[in-house]
Amino acid sequence: MIPSSPPPRLPARAGIGLRAPHYRQLLAELPDIGWLEVHSENYFGDGQPLHYLERARGHYPLSLHGVGLSLGSAQPLDRTHLARLAALVRRIEPARVSEHLSWGTIPGRHLNDLLPLPYTEEALAVVAAHVRQVQDRLGRQILVENISSYLRFRHSSLGEAQFLAALASETGCGVLLDVNNLYVSAINHGFDPAGFLADLPPAAVGEIHLAGFDRAGELLVDTHGSRVAPPVWALYRLALRRFGRQPTLIEWDTDIPELAVLLAEAATAERLLEVHDALPA
Repeated sequence: MIPSSPPPRLPARAGIGLRAPHYRQLLAELPDIGWLEVHSENYFGDGQPLHYLERARGHYPLSLHGVGLSLGSAQPLDRTHLARLAALVRRIEPARVSEHLSWGTIPGRHLNDLLPLPYTEEALAVVAAHVRQVQDRLGRQILVENISSYLRFRHSSLGEAQFLAALASETGCGVLLDVNNLYVSAINHGFDPAGFLADLPPAAVGEIHLAGFDRAGELLVDTHGSRVAPPVWALYRLALRRFGRQPTLIEWDTDIPELAVLLAEAATAERLLEVHDALPA
């Protein structure tokens, strides 16, 4: 069923990821949060998840966040996957649609990870072509998110932020800035995250993600399974000064806690958004 009303805009407030353990409680209590985000692929089929998503749409703006398009793969996009996404977009009419700056497929196989790209002009041409194809198919702009990474390619000729800026300029897509991913990558690779923020044009950023990480020896690992860490909150404050007030998501995908924990994290983000508004220009 296609909703008869146009999709609401994604408000510049804090939202949370809607996860299966919280479906019933959230719809019963309707907490005061700005919006909800779901992973697109979890709703490609009919059934109970889609039923709850349609109910949630009646109360909150929605964002669809994909993990399976593999925008950075050298092979063509999976047309079946794209068609399923387009059908879901038509049915739900979300406020935003986003994907990752990564690859995860090779012919005949889908890898269970978001893998980094070499940031080269050749890779930029491939990703730009895929982003245009997705936007043409959906009839709307998408946002593309920076990922956490654990290796870098020596022959990259661009920084990740420069790559994202060029992608936005060439295709008209937006950038989903994941502050936790940025912090994890910056610590793992030893670069200054403030320089990354400076390389992104403010007009390109349309959404921010916050999440938790864990440690594995000397590496930080993006697990989305804990509270937002203090240095990530600090980097978020810096991002707000650079990009202004943005829709901000609390992501929590593993070891999912009680709904109250997610709402408390979102309340912290909401307070920081309000503090930003109160600062002199």
